[in-house]
Amino acid sequence: MNISLDWLHDYVDFDLGAADVAAALTSIGLEVGSIEEVEPIRGGLRSLVVGEVVECEMHPNSDHLHVCKVDVGGAENLQIVCGAPNVAKGQKVVVALVGCTLYDGDASFKIKKSKLRGVESSGMICAEDEIGIGTDHSGIIVLPEGAVVGTPAAEYYGIKSDWLIEVDITPNRADACSHYGVARDLYAWLRRNGYATKLHRPGCEDFKVDNHDLEIEVTVEAKEGCPRYCALTIKGCTVKDSPEWLQRRLKTIGLRPINNIVDITNYILHAYGQPLHCFDADMVEGRKVVVRHCPEGTPFVTLDGVEHRLAAEDVLICNAREPMCLAGVFGGKGSGTYETTKNVLLESAYFSPTSIRRSARRHGLSTDSSFRFERGIDPNGQIYALQQAALMVKELAGGEIAMEIADTNPQPVEGRKIELEYAYVDRLVGKAIPKAVIREILDSLEVEVQAESEEGLSLVVPPYRVDVTRPCDVVEDILRIYGYNNVEIPSSINSTLTVKGDDDRSWKLQTLVSEQLVGAGWSEILNNSLTRSSYYTEQAETAVRLLNPLSEDLSVLRQTLLYGGLETLRRNINYKNKNLRVFEFGKCYHKGETQGEDPLARYSEEYHLGLWITGKRVERSWAHADEQSNVYELKGTVQNIFTRLGLCLAFYRISQEGNKQIVKTRRGEQLAEWGVVAAEDAKKAGVEQEVFFADLDWSLLMRECAGKKPQIGELSNYPAVSRDLALLLDEQTEFAQVEEVAYRTEKQLLKKVELFDVYEGKNLPQGKKSYAVGFLLQDDEKTLTDKRIDRIMQSIIHNLKEKLGAELR
Repeated sequence: MNISLDWLHDYVDFDLGAADVAAALTSIGLEVGSIEEVEPIRGGLRSLVVGEVVECEMHPNSDHLHVCKVDVGGAENLQIVCGAPNVAKGQKVVVALVGCTLYDGDASFKIKKSKLRGVESSGMICAEDEIGIGTDHSGIIVLPEGAVVGTPAAEYYGIKSDWLIEVDITPNRADACSHYGVARDLYAWLRRNGYATKLHRPGCEDFKVDNHDLEIEVTVEAKEGCPRYCALTIKGCTVKDSPEWLQRRLKTIGLRPINNIVDITNYILHAYGQPLHCFDADMVEGRKVVVRHCPEGTPFVTLDGVEHRLAAEDVLICNAREPMCLAGVFGGKGSGTYETTKNVLLESAYFSPTSIRRSARRHGLSTDSSFRFERGIDPNGQIYALQQAALMVKELAGGEIAMEIADTNPQPVEGRKIELEYAYVDRLVGKAIPKAVIREILDSLEVEVQAESEEGLSLVVPPYRVDVTRPCDVVEDILRIYGYNNVEIPSSINSTLTVKGDDDRSWKLQTLVSEQLVGAGWSEILNNSLTRSSYYTEQAETAVRLLNPLSEDLSVLRQTLLYGGLETLRRNINYKNKNLRVFEFGKCYHKGETQGEDPLARYSEEYHLGLWITGKRVERSWAHADEQSNVYELKGTVQNIFTRLGLCLAFYRISQEGNKQIVKTRRGEQLAEWGVVAAEDAKKAGVEQEVFFADLDWSLLMRECAGKKPQIGELSNYPAVSRDLALLLDEQTEFAQVEEVAYRTEKQLLKKVELFDVYEGKNLPQGKKSYAVGFLLQDDEKTLTDKRIDRIMQSIIHNLKEKLGAELR
């Protein structure tokens, strides 16, 4: 939000420069992004002074130039060659000294000593348009006799630079969305830091109703969306350009002046934070204003000429026949003021922040008014703003106030009551702030102390502080005015010992697995949890949708990490980075059936780990031929993750479903899956090349590995024994099934099961294939005997035959 330093002086007394004000505001939570000097006239009339022509003679080599001697208040008079037809001896003029820069639009030129037709000239006598105070170029400026020689032109014309302070307003500080709101905070800081200051704003004593010639009835039907609506009419206005001072104020903060009526509403908005809207009263059909909802799909054309389809929840300001304005957001076509406008209806209202936020997002509209209504304006500020606007309209546009203020809810909103204990303040701040200082800060922030005891204070927080609802909010306000830098760093640190929970364990293991993957050449990515609804057309019923999405690309919460990773792959592939191995930890969200009375019970979220591989495993290596990545590389990575967590993948049930393998626990819960991404899924995200994806349910993995820890022991002193089997199996049988049967048969001595050859073809029965499998056995305490080895192998062969129908070749 843009703040004018000069405008700020209207409400709080201070004698600080722009940089000091910016530092003060930043220290109390109104962070300043930038400060910039704003000159009402480009160049600020620097190096321009009032001079007097003491001599004026014709140029010896020209019939239209004059050689003048000009007194500018210096030790010597300046010789200046001037071509203006009206220059004469005795005139008081404006002189640009040597070194002065003058501007003509975007162009500029610097005044230098020069010779004109052989005569030296040390300066320039200026016309209006040459210095930017007017457009006349028929001759030089001739000042009145009373102008004092040597007076800077900026001082003579009353030209003073202003400073633009850009304040980054956080969403909770709606009270600071105006010059007066910022002035309130600055006033508190000035008092706390010992500056003589005073907070003030114009009164409304001069406000009075002149007649009742233009009565307009006001009715509020949508009371939930519009708790308060105030309006009045002004008759006999003249719509014209605003005076220079008002235009300058608006231009300083980046607004374009339109006409005096509209400029007044913008002035009030940025002065006090209360949005206003002005209507041509003669265009209010039926002399009636109704605040109501319209049927779903009602067409409505805004001031910018765009047609919108209204939602049933939108709040509209209507006349007796049709909508005139989308409440708090945007005016409708024909609802403003024009050069022909004579009678004006001024609106000042309080709209529900939730209602305005939804309407603004729904229709893609964002205005200065909606920005403030969405955050919550002062619920008691409507009448003051309306009266101030009416007084300004009478002053700048003439006219008479032609009706009593229509106020649908004149009962003021009471302040919020909060109990604050001194001990609580000290505990949160980390320092004992004197009680007198706390009371002084609260008084400067307009927080009323209703009662005081030795233990604390009973407070009433003003209604405009919508962000202060709890004792901790009051402490935050006290601390930001007291000064964060005034809380000393303690010389000792106290720590509280806590027991590590499941979250701590999960984060630790995430870090370990991440380090393992990065060490193996993988890259970690992070994607938005919000994604496109088009990814989940088949799972639409279980999708968690946003009520007011910013766009279709960010309209639902993801149900899988797959598509976010594919979008990352697409961006990298488009930049010619085609060989990728990436992983991501993140949450996935689902919506189920309603369970009981709790509306949140149907929603669930799980933590997942996603892995993506695409492109070539080896490319352009002198020592190795190019090699494409494959799904077995991905499976190996998953196995390594299981091992790092103290789990053995072979002890879980692995089944093939389409183009992916699924790992399930004994309870039937899906623990992990991996495989080739379907081409249609990849194309949804714009990826054309083959992608392999693995998804691990991290929350379930944490349950499975609870209490398990990888053990590192000494190398066995006893030799390992290898036995190979050639197995004839059905062609649908997978190696994972062989591996599972073997490990379940011998859990202690079987260290490794390895597939080293697969044969399918002639000399085998139809529908059969041959696996050559190696089994590694080892006892860490003694040497294995042939008898024991044979017994183990016989058990494995027996179970392979019984469970998989295997035959030895």
